[in-house]
Amino acid sequence: MTAVVAELPALPLHEAGKYVAGAYVVAFALVLIYVAVMAMRLSRIERNLDELAQRDRASERERSAQP
Repeated sequence: MTAVVAELPALPLHEAGKYVAGAYVVAFALVLIYVAVMAMRLSRIERNLDELAQRDRASERERSAQP
């Protein structure tokens, strides 16, 4: 496998630049999508946590109001 790679000709710099730029654009897009998905998950978890905290406070109030 190494011998095959060693024999392949390298792309000239003026041709390889567009592929490198394309690879960076794709990598940046993937990272951006990942961050967006994580932000949506985080907001959903925060909403669930707030709901649980409200339920907990309501149940504490009910317990303290009972004799």
